[in-house]
Order: sequence, then C-alpha cells, then structure tokens
Amino acid sequence: MVHTVEIEIAGRILRLETGRVAKQADGSIWASYGDTVILATAVAAQTAKPGIDFLPLTVDYQEKTYAAGKIPGGYFKREGRPSEKEVLTSRLIDRPLRPLFPEGYYFETQVIASVLSADKTGSSDVISITAASAALSISNIPFQGPVAGIKIGRVNGQFVVNPDLETMEKSELNLVVAGTADAIMMVEAGANELSESTMLQALELAHAEIKKIVAQIAELAKKVGNKKREVKVEAIDPTLAAKVKDMVAQPIREAIMIPNKAARQERLDQVLAQAVEKLKNPEAPTSERHIKIVFHGLEYTEVRNMILEKGSRADGRGPSDIRPITCEVGVLPRTHGSALFTRGETQSLAVVTLGTTDDEQRIDALEGEYMRTFMLHYNFPPFSVGEARPLRSPGRREVGHGALAERALKPVIPGKDVFPYTLRIVSEILESNGSSSMATVCGGTLAMMDAGVPIKEPVAGIAMGLIKEGNGVMILSDILGLEDHLGDMDFKVCGTKNGVTALQMDIKIGGITMALMQQALEQARAGRLHILSHMAKALTGARENLSPFAPRIYTMKVKQDKIRDIIGQGGKTIRGIQADCGVKINIEDTGIVTIASADEVSLQKAKDIIGRLTEEVEIGKVYMGTVRKIMDFGAFVEVLPGTDGLVHISQLAHHRVKAVSDEVAEGDQILVKVLEIDKQGKIRLSRKETMPAPAEGGAKDQAGG
Repeated sequence: MVHTVEIEIAGRILRLETGRVAKQADGSIWASYGDTVILATAVAAQTAKPGIDFLPLTVDYQEKTYAAGKIPGGYFKREGRPSEKEVLTSRLIDRPLRPLFPEGYYFETQVIASVLSADKTGSSDVISITAASAALSISNIPFQGPVAGIKIGRVNGQFVVNPDLETMEKSELNLVVAGTADAIMMVEAGANELSESTMLQALELAHAEIKKIVAQIAELAKKVGNKKREVKVEAIDPTLAAKVKDMVAQPIREAIMIPNKAARQERLDQVLAQAVEKLKNPEAPTSERHIKIVFHGLEYTEVRNMILEKGSRADGRGPSDIRPITCEVGVLPRTHGSALFTRGETQSLAVVTLGTTDDEQRIDALEGEYMRTFMLHYNFPPFSVGEARPLRSPGRREVGHGALAERALKPVIPGKDVFPYTLRIVSEILESNGSSSMATVCGGTLAMMDAGVPIKEPVAGIAMGLIKEGNGVMILSDILGLEDHLGDMDFKVCGTKNGVTALQMDIKIGGITMALMQQALEQARAGRLHILSHMAKALTGARENLSPFAPRIYTMKVKQDKIRDIIGQGGKTIRGIQADCGVKINIEDTGIVTIASADEVSLQKAKDIIGRLTEEVEIGKVYMGTVRKIMDFGAFVEVLPGTDGLVHISQLAHHRVKAVSDEVAEGDQILVKVLEIDKQGKIRLSRKETMPAPAEGGAKDQAGG
C-alpha cells in the first residue's frame, strides 16, 4: 500500500512516499522537494554479525548524472568512484543516524540515498538526511529516530530556510542541521565571521523547522505500522563482571591519569591482558570477549566519573584548559610557505603551494561546472598514532577533516582581484591525540601567512567535548582522543577574533539543548582567542614578500576589443610572447589578463609587450613610428603595434614637399605627433609638429624657392 505525507518548507512542498518503489528493502522512501527527487533505502541483515561489538552501519549517498540531464565524462561514460561531495554528504547523513541505534545492535545495516532528479536548489543533501531517516523509521530496523535535516543561509542580515544555489552565493552562512523533535544531533556550518549569538539564532530556527518535518515522518511511520525488531543485549555473567571489576577498577583509575597517550594505552593494554589471562574460562568461548566488554565499560565509567566528580582530566588539565602550544613557521626551505603547529600530542605540518589559473580544479557537479581555486588536503599517516598499516588513498574521515578545515579558512582567503593565485594547503598529521583537524586550521593559517598570502584575519580551531551523566554536565576544551572516544560530544569551532567561520558537531547521546550549545560556544571562543594569541607569537600577519620560489602573477585589465591583439591570428602573438618571455598568460572574456612567471624580469618583459599591444593612441602625444606605406598624398605610419595613422604630405615637413618619397621611405623610423582621431577611429599624424621650426629667413627662402 502506498502511504504519503506532505509538508511545506520554505515555500516548497516536501513529499515523502513509501510503498510504490523498492518494496523489497526493509524501508524505502521516494522523497521529492521541488524538482529534486531522492530515493532512500534501508536494509538490515537478519542475523547479527558474529564477534563484533560495534554498529556495522554503512551509509552511501550517490548522484546519478542523469538526474541533471548529463552524461558522465571520462572514457567509460558511467558513474565511477564517489566524488568528494558524495563522500561528504554520505558522512552528513551517517552522523545524525548513528547515535540513534540501540546498544547491542550488531546487524549489518546499509542506507543508500540516490539522487534521481536534481534542480538548482542544491537541497539534495538535507533531503537525503530526511529521506534516510524516514526509510529507517518506517522499517522494522530498531532506529530510535526520526531525524530531519535543514539548511539555513543568511542574506542581508535575514535568515533563509533551505536557500537555493543563487541565494547561497550571496549568503554569509551555510548551515546544515539535523535533529530529533527534542534536540540537535549534528551541525555542519561555514560562516563569514558571524558571532556566536547569531549562530545560536540560526540553530534555533533550524530546530523549529526540523520539528515540523520529524512530526510528519512519525505520522508516516504510524501509517505504515511496522513493528521494530527486538534487540537482545548479550547477557554477561554477573560473577565474572564482579571479578573483572575487583581486579581492574583501581589499575584503570591509575592508568588513565598517565599524561602520555602511548604510555597510558600501554598500561591499559597490560591491565586488560592480565585480566584476560587470569579470568578467561577455556570452556566458555565468550568469556574473553565478555571480559573485554566489562573492562571497556569500566574504562568508560572511570574516565567520566573522574571528570564529573573531580573536575580532572587524563592529562591533569581542568575542563577549560588548553594543552601547551608551539608554533613554528618557515620550517621547509623550498616550499612557498610552511608551518609546524603542535598542541599537546597533536601536530600538523601545513604546507602552502601557490599556483596559476592552470592549477585550478574543474568540478563538474550536478548543479553545473565551476572552478576551484582554493584546496585543502588532509593526510593522516598511520605513524601519527603509532600504528603500522598499509597506506591507502584518503578515506571518508580524511576527506571530511580536510573539508572542515578548508571551510574554516575560506572566508579569510583574499579575492582573485587582490591575490590572483590558485592556493593549495596540505596538512600532514605527524602526531595525533585529538583535534587534528583543528590543528590543521591553525597550521594552515600560519603557513599561509608564511607564504605571504594576505589573509583577512588569522583563524584558529578548537574541539570541545561533553560529559553528561544525569544532571551532571561538564564541557571540555581541547579534547584528547580518549575524551572524544569516551565522551558524548565532538564539537569543533573555528573562527577569527571577530567571529565563527566553521562549526561541526556530532552527538553520541540523544541530542544537545540550546543552553548547552551556548555554553560550549562561549567556552570555545575563550579557547580560540587563547590559541590565536600563541599563533601571533610566530607571525602576526602575512609576510610582505612571497617566497622566491613562488610564481609571480600580475593582473591587468584591457579593453575587450584589444583581446584579439594580444592573441593574434590563430594565437600566434600570445604563443610568441609566452615562448620569448617564459611566462604563462591567461585572458578572460572580460579583459582580465593574468601573467604568471617564475621571475620578475620575465614578468616585466611580458607586461611591457602586452602594454604596447593594448596601448591606446592619445591625441597630442608623440610616438616613434614606422613608415609602413607611401602614397601620393602622404605616408601611413604605425605608431603602435597594429595601429596606423596618416601623415599627410603637408605635415611631412615645414617646407613644401613635392613628393612623399623625397622625405621618407618605407621602413623608416620617424617621430610623429597625433593631431586628431575622428569618429571612425582614423588617426591624423604630423611629422612637421615634431621638427624644430626653421629660422625666419630660412622659412622665407624656402617659401620663395
């Protein structure tokens, strides 16, 4: 049976339908919003995956090019590996869904959101969150939702719900929020230095819209009427649990107070190994796994109790304390800019490379093609956490962390009219113990300033955590990996001294209230300003000069009708300039000419040539011209490349000229003055005006002669 619900969001109807397509999936939703259509499906295995103690959930978002009336590029002409946008949107859907599965649910579960039709609204990401949640909600999968997604923009001081792409180009905010009826579950935002209070207002607006959609999903689930599967939590022998607790509780308390990450983990591993060795029952195959479950449960409890009851953290810091910070710049001699940012046991080596327009990345998206002039790539090698494993291409985590740091820095990157470079930052994580993406933001800022990029303001990032047990709440600044793993929130805040440039929040519990969100933002601001003060000790602003190894780029504006003069017939002129000067030249249809060179001398040579090619003739100005053609009535003289004027026979000399050839010959270099440019663009020149006047007697003799 087909069931549908509809709701109006931002002037467009969101329609969720089930029962017509993909009926063999446990749950399927045909979601439409404007001309965007998403098919979301959810399927779970019938039996639990043996030997695991985590949620085996996979979420995939895929864009079909036919959705926008396109055929894929490339040789195979079919969709290939996921694009960066598909990877990021898959994460965006996954993050609010994952915390809403019950403890002990170990069934392989797959959610797929497919874009079947795409308009220019750019809303496929938030509709996919909503559709995926609806597919899980109407199924028998024990999902404790629903959730819904909303996008918020801000134009001219006014918030806009689910803005289209045209509006987003003018927006100073790009905020995606997912939440339940009671609380916010996930936040992803880029902002143009907006205040914390403004961000809170946007979150409140988003949650109000989310509540409306969630109510409709709940109504749809009620219509379908599927009964949820029961989740049976594996029973652990209370006697075994008590023995494990008696043996390891105190050693765990002591181990978690070891400041060094590696030493702390080594001691915890030893305690666990001793417990397994002593308490394992060879006749009970599950006993070892149960010992580990009890051990990790105690570790979770002890770390949280220590923070809530004593206000003390694993490395001895208080809740709002920041780890020691070290900032170094110019650490690599031949790169265009580099910085080493270290905070506690987290370290990022950030490297900047400056390129030309040839280095821009072409993105062929469903909504249209565009060029990307700023890129940030994040690498997380295994040695950064003391592991030995094969190197692979960047995974979803690496792509997501890089995108967050790029979003945080983008608002302070100067426009191409000020800084006409393609900019790439690479962050190599050399050590990691929490918040490596935020170290990337700080290191990236320092590396750009080291490269001489005139950023508007330095940006810093900080990761906030949350421990919540009943009424006990503690917000933590600059969280460790342990606190991220055992805590309830990972809330990353980036910004300048003036305001927020990026947010990312993930919750592991049922959500976070606005009051807690406000407290976390205020504590994050204090931490951000502290980090910025340490960064300022290394560099307070961009270096005045670029690296000698960076390309030199000069931008000039010429009249559009002069573009053909630079290009020449069949591109002959521009190729000649590039070959002679060793430069790269790019010309836009608007008349913007960009010249890139490895050295100043070549750049100046090319500038001079293009300047002569595009120079405009001025009345009253004297030029050294070349005689190109002789006629009975005068001589045509080229005063600028491709620009000729006529010197009438009467303007060749002060005396009377009988024949033009008596005064000049083709190829002669002569000085001429521009007398007039008529409406048709014809230029009248004078040689006589550039010659000294003859003596008075000589003039009479010449006249008489």
